[in-house]
Amino acid sequence: MGRYLGPKCKLCRRERTKLFLKGSKCNTEKCPFSRRTYPPGVHGKRQTKQSYYGLQLREKQKVKRMYGMLEKQFKRFFRLAVKSKEVTGRKLIQLLERRLDNVIYRALFALSRNEARQIVRHGFVFIGERRVNIPSYITREGEEIKIKAKESVIKRIKENIEINSKERSVPTWIEVDNENLKLKIKRLPEKEDLTIPISEQLIVELYSK
Repeated sequence: MGRYLGPKCKLCRRERTKLFLKGSKCNTEKCPFSRRTYPPGVHGKRQTKQSYYGLQLREKQKVKRMYGMLEKQFKRFFRLAVKSKEVTGRKLIQLLERRLDNVIYRALFALSRNEARQIVRHGFVFIGERRVNIPSYITREGEEIKIKAKESVIKRIKENIEINSKERSVPTWIEVDNENLKLKIKRLPEKEDLTIPISEQLIVELYSK
């Protein structure tokens, strides 16, 4: 299955929670999820009892869509979590949060993770002196990241910071210099740093079958 090109707000409605896929629009009255919290489709309003497998599947889909990943990409991160010596669920959350596109989003440089991916892919992100244009790059503790781009892009990112700072804050595991568009990974993220609750154990159980 390829990349989803349909209305992003339908994904939030399907998962019955705001995934903040449309940036600042998600915090306004124009957000479709605020008006229709039930799943899309003709049977969306129908109340049905969900099986335990259904709960596991929906949790996996919610997290996968929140980080903008395809199934193959998400499974790769899960396999990395399994191979580590740490608790699988905890490690999975760490790896997802440490994705370069997510770090750019968490630093308030982008309105959404999709915009953060574009910033990375266009080659505006440098780790140390090395240009990194891979959104799925897993950042490490102590790494310093800087945005280097033309004036119009810098202006856009600083506008994003101004808008985002009114709605959310930078997590404590990231240290940001807004003036110079630089950031540093102070420590590895934890589940407590998440803004959207994730039941990672459901995902571990689903993939362990």
